[in-house]
Amino acid sequence: EVQLLESGGGSVQAGGSLKLSCTASEYTYDDGDWGWYRQAPGNECKLVSMIASDGSTHYEESVKGRFTISQDNARTTVYLQMNSLKSEDTGVYFCVRNPDAIKLGTWYKVCSAASTGFGYWGQGTQVTVSS
Repeated sequence: EVQLLESGGGSVQAGGSLKLSCTASEYTYDDGDWGWYRQAPGNECKLVSMIASDGSTHYEESVKGRFTISQDNARTTVYLQMNSLKSEDTGVYFCVRNPDAIKLGTWYKVCSAASTGFGYWGQGTQVTVSS
């Protein structure tokens, strides 16, 4: 079974930067989307950013201009460069690899394949931003 391995989370002060990485344990598919979701304590699982096979991207409004999503040419690894971090960026970040398009503007109770009904999900990496 495909596993997504995340890294790069940690604790930083407001204004700092982190770069998250997520690598698939094996080839998945050429098409489809990569996405990064965030779940803060007591909050829903929300899409932060996604990148499609054609390189088109989407960002949640609050991170526009601060976060950048990218992928390697083989589409086995996705990155999320996070700059000018704010306390409200705190949460557990999950990557997802989906064979189809990721739906925008949708929230879920839990960041997992069982809860969302789609894709391969990473185990999550904690990002804590202190003010």
